Amino acid sequence: MEETIFQHMDIVRGITEQSIKKISEEIADIVPKGFNNNIHWNFGHIAFTQEKLVYGVLGEQMSLPIQYEEFFSAGTKPSEWKGTPPSLAEISSVLSEQKSRIRQSHQGNLHKKLPTPFTNRAGITFNTVGETFLFSFYHEALHIETIKRIYRSISVK
Repeated sequence: MEETIFQHMDIVRGITEQSIKKISEEIADIVPKGFNNNIHWNFGHIAFTQEKLVYGVLGEQMSLPIQYEEFFSAGTKPSEWKGTPPSLAEISSVLSEQKSRIRQSHQGNLHKKLPTPFTNRAGITFNTVGETFLFSFYHEALHIETIKRIYRSISVK
């Protein structure tokens, strides 16, 4: 079953990696009316949240630069950015590298108990890294859908 979970990660992340390759930096930075964030933020948020849900909740060192939290954690938005966020090319590289790093570090460890249960903003409580890891696929898919909605909103104009 564990191999099936990692294969699913590869599929979900593959969709994300293909999506980011199709977006230009200038389109990615537009925040259309009715949205708080842009495509750029959503891709960075996917990378940051995956890292948090797989490493941070275990109390392990997250491998992303600290600026990912500053720019892409929940509640942040481009209108409040101070400085220049990582480029789409950098985020794309992080997304790809993250996938192989998670497989290498967590294979055989999905059953590992979290030091303390983690409750997300929706009120869902997780007890193992496997639970947070599986939830991260849902989270990633939600943000890919948001990226599509933003892109359609920009393309209509």
